[in-house]
Amino acid sequence: MITAALGAIAMLPLPAQAQLKVGGYGEVALTRNFYSDNVYRYSDPKKYANDPSHGRFDIPHAVIYIGYDFGKGWTMSSEIEFEHTGTGCAQEKEFTEGGEWEQEIEKGGEVALEQFWIQKTFCKEFNVRAGHIIVPVGLLNAHHEPLNFFTVYRPEGEGTILPSTWHDTGISLWGRSGDFRYEAMVVAGLDAFQFNRENWVQNGAGSSAEFKVANKYGFAARVDNYSIPGVRIGVSGYYGKAMHNSYPHDLEGDKYNSAGEYEGEKQYNNIKGVVAIGAADFTLDRNNWIVRGNIDYGYVGDAATISSIKRNLSANNAPYKKTPVGKNALAYGIEAGYDVFSQMNRMKSTKQKFYVFGRYEYYDSYIPSSEQQQYEYTAKKRFALGFNWMPVRQVAVKAEYSKRMLKSQYNNEPSVSIGVAYQGFFN
Repeated sequence: MITAALGAIAMLPLPAQAQLKVGGYGEVALTRNFYSDNVYRYSDPKKYANDPSHGRFDIPHAVIYIGYDFGKGWTMSSEIEFEHTGTGCAQEKEFTEGGEWEQEIEKGGEVALEQFWIQKTFCKEFNVRAGHIIVPVGLLNAHHEPLNFFTVYRPEGEGTILPSTWHDTGISLWGRSGDFRYEAMVVAGLDAFQFNRENWVQNGAGSSAEFKVANKYGFAARVDNYSIPGVRIGVSGYYGKAMHNSYPHDLEGDKYNSAGEYEGEKQYNNIKGVVAIGAADFTLDRNNWIVRGNIDYGYVGDAATISSIKRNLSANNAPYKKTPVGKNALAYGIEAGYDVFSQMNRMKSTKQKFYVFGRYEYYDSYIPSSEQQQYEYTAKKRFALGFNWMPVRQVAVKAEYSKRMLKSQYNNEPSVSIGVAYQGFFN
């Protein structure tokens, strides 16, 4: 039956303007970290100052694009992402343990449908997109493909405090007029119970349920300007309420009397958990230079109360983060690279590029309010020096030396990384 159905679909006439697009991007990263990987290295830094180095081989992202143009302005696009080569588990019969059946976790990783949307184009200035879409807040989310940054891994600052890549289900309006491109969207809101100290609101866009909880909604917008040749300047932002956006709705927020009867009062009804994020970024690509920069600042209302609620949740095995969330978070960075091959006629004629680059960034995922405890290790500076060799336009071979610098009571964290990345369409 399935074969017959597929055959019938294959025989359907294609619209005159129909077009299938297949593409993707991916990264391979090899790193040696010259610092301790012990989980207590920040609470007792002297104890772990002389720990041995450790290495990591990884495939951070491998993505497959599939898009289709149905004609008459209707298009579809999807993006399937395998992070760290995906997940693996299996049922196994353990012969050395009395023949018991066990479920084994073979490997870590994630598989996600990062994008799936259907779009109607009315004109260049106005398009409507509905489905699972990228939330383009910040430079990294708007331009997350690996040829859009020099470092082997995605830039740390935005990638630490914001969801990355930030994708959510909703409706988007976008278009371009003259030198301006705009996008405005409504998506499912963030979940305050997923916020934490190390990553601020990063995990709030996820959901451990089979659906994305949307008791609250988020609003995001972005505007880019291209008036200066070779330069793009963008501003973006997000606003939404994150409290009462978990499943079940208002878990442990309702009051009951001693007889177990519902009193109808929601204990935290006035706690809104407003999230507001503002970002500005730019890209310059001219005269053999590429320069990129960003700044992001965010606010979480009722951060101290939310932190207390999360810490005291008594639900067994609840999929919530117990660490506190800061009232604010900050990330800014700049990178610049120069194409050395542009000065070599022989290499220039082959259209190869060799960028020597430097990057500096600062970020803090936990800026507390006056009543919250300080955790100073969350403030980090990082610099990276390296190169990107692009033998062809769609491929980059990357290498870098980087150093993460913390406040004086902690140990700095240097590393060396090499990587290979590609990005493009196959047809």
